[in-house]
Amino acid sequence: MTVTRRTLLSSAALGPPAALLAAAPGRAASPAGDVVGKVSVGYQGWFACPGDGAPIGGWWHWSRDRFQPPSPANTTIVSWPDLRDFTHAYPTAYPNLGDGRPATLFSSYDQQTVDTHFDWMRTYSIDTAALQRFNPFGDEGPTRDAMTRKVRAAAERTGRKFYIMYDVTGWTNMQSELKTDWTTKMSAHTASSAYARQNGRPVVCVWGFGFNDDGRPFTPAQCLDVVNWFKAQGCYVIGGVPTYWREGKNDSRTGFLEVYHAFHMLSPWMVGRTGDLAGLDWFATNVNAADQADCNAHGIDYQPCVLPGDLSAGHRRHGDFYWRSVYNMVRLGAQGLYVSMFDEFNEGNQIAKTAETAASVPAGTGIRALDEDGTFCSADYYLRITTDAGKMLKGQLPLTSVRPTQPTTATTPPPQPTGDLAAGKAVSASSVNGPYAAANAVDASTGSYWESSGALPQWLQVDLGGAYTVKSLVMRLPAGWERRTQTVTVQGSSDGSSYRTLAASAGYVFDPGSGNTVTVALSGATARHVRLAFAANTAWPAAQMAQLQVYGEDAPPATPPPVTDLARGKPATASSQVQAYGPGNAVDTDAGSYWESANNAFPQWIQVDLGSAVPVGRAVLKLPPSWGARTQTLAISGSTDGATFTTLAGAAGRAFNPASGNTVTVSFPAAATRYLRVTATGNSGWPAGQLSALEAYAS
Repeated sequence: MTVTRRTLLSSAALGPPAALLAAAPGRAASPAGDVVGKVSVGYQGWFACPGDGAPIGGWWHWSRDRFQPPSPANTTIVSWPDLRDFTHAYPTAYPNLGDGRPATLFSSYDQQTVDTHFDWMRTYSIDTAALQRFNPFGDEGPTRDAMTRKVRAAAERTGRKFYIMYDVTGWTNMQSELKTDWTTKMSAHTASSAYARQNGRPVVCVWGFGFNDDGRPFTPAQCLDVVNWFKAQGCYVIGGVPTYWREGKNDSRTGFLEVYHAFHMLSPWMVGRTGDLAGLDWFATNVNAADQADCNAHGIDYQPCVLPGDLSAGHRRHGDFYWRSVYNMVRLGAQGLYVSMFDEFNEGNQIAKTAETAASVPAGTGIRALDEDGTFCSADYYLRITTDAGKMLKGQLPLTSVRPTQPTTATTPPPQPTGDLAAGKAVSASSVNGPYAAANAVDASTGSYWESSGALPQWLQVDLGGAYTVKSLVMRLPAGWERRTQTVTVQGSSDGSSYRTLAASAGYVFDPGSGNTVTVALSGATARHVRLAFAANTAWPAAQMAQLQVYGEDAPPATPPPVTDLARGKPATASSQVQAYGPGNAVDTDAGSYWESANNAFPQWIQVDLGSAVPVGRAVLKLPPSWGARTQTLAISGSTDGATFTTLAGAAGRAFNPASGNTVTVSFPAAATRYLRVTATGNSGWPAGQLSALEAYAS
């Protein structure tokens, strides 16, 4: 029976634990490039689902019978992916997840999946992806060809590197067909700025030469021919070789040492070799150290496998296994690291985001989540460890046997922050009009606001400081502004570069009658960056926002909109005044200051310019609280242009009484008003019009 690359186990018994060799850093045969001095990850990209458009069709690599949906009885899955960063997925025949959500899976053939994966690579500082390429002359060839194009596009967009990694397992006519595939198809991708290069040469890897099993029966001469052919094509050639390549035993055939030494870089396989820390230490001392020395002696770059461990077998120990693997290889002086693998959910050794708890895997299936040993680990924990691995390899982090990034020590996830996640956070915008800065949208004031400059479309975005599940947001304009509709799309991103839609484009009505406040329900996706993309504004040729609030698990507070005096601080004028008792005193919030008209010259009036036409349905009139009782005959009118006024409340005796704070409230049907005028025709306490406050409200 053919032993596959993913399940091959060493037949050698582990010896007793031994101290690691205190090896000095290895002599790099090559300077730093796209694989030397870098973290590379194996990227399978081999999952497909019905309806995704993949030529191969069916549930490729998700189920044993790809023409039937994956279920507990028809599956290859041993770990369940975390899909919170995906905009869509494909329903399976698995039972619902533990928290009741449908059990869905992603398709690698979706560009959105590849984009999400490469966004993660950028976010977590993964340098290079080794795109796996199996025999393309079979039925998976067209799908593999398309995946190369998708990976290339994602790598170019995110600034990552990629290279082709041929797996020769089961490839009968490998020697000739591999050359044909490279010359007619794959070599064209080396023109991409994202294609990995080392020592100025495009990188290619061949995995599987020399393995001692029936799936790779090639002779040393055949293999050496392929390696030398690639070198003659100007390539930098990596060999994915057996664990015991140097000794020619166990998983390696004899007679292949010349083949191995012909490669520019060697990457011995380690998946399945051990499942505990003592085993990792044994291999480092008894196998890897001598491998590094042999590579140094022959001018070969050494890129050992590092691995998170098989989650389904309980190897991971909440990150200890992965970190020991990394630490041992960096300590030995490895020239690069090869992570096995990025997305192998059907092998259990993936570092991509994975279900955290039983609530996130299909109920009753027993699929292990990341908290399988009782320690909660965030879905991205193994990506975060990979970030640290890269830093330690590059000397940006001191060599340490202790994981720098610790998981949360608890049996349940840490609570997500409550309240407004955007308050006071970093904010940016496509443009800013003068003093109306983007930061005004996340401060505590609804009076200050951001306004864009230039033509629409424009955008405003806030960095929440971390990735959170975002379920709703609140948008506000200053309460006194007139009604308007802004067309907005809400988008989210994990890295501030690649955005997905959280709420589709819609016209949102900002109405002063409801406090100019709009609440928007979101998709519940995970996002660190939330962006408002503005396409239109019916009242002003710019995007405007006084307050942007973002909420996660908890809903926005259900409080009524603030009651705002529309006249406060606005320009005021009058028919006349005496001494220093000008009309501005009626809008300054000082209860003791007041406006007084010329004496014995009724009628007189005072008016305030609200700045724009807004609904006004109530006026509050005041005198200084200490004044004696009096009745003024007052009428209230409004205008949108300052020339033609309409009566809002007819002339009537308004009684001011210190017992009630010398305050009179006049309500009337709300009408669009920019200029609000109060006309006095009588006063029982003094022969003039008098007001210490003129306040205007929407209702």
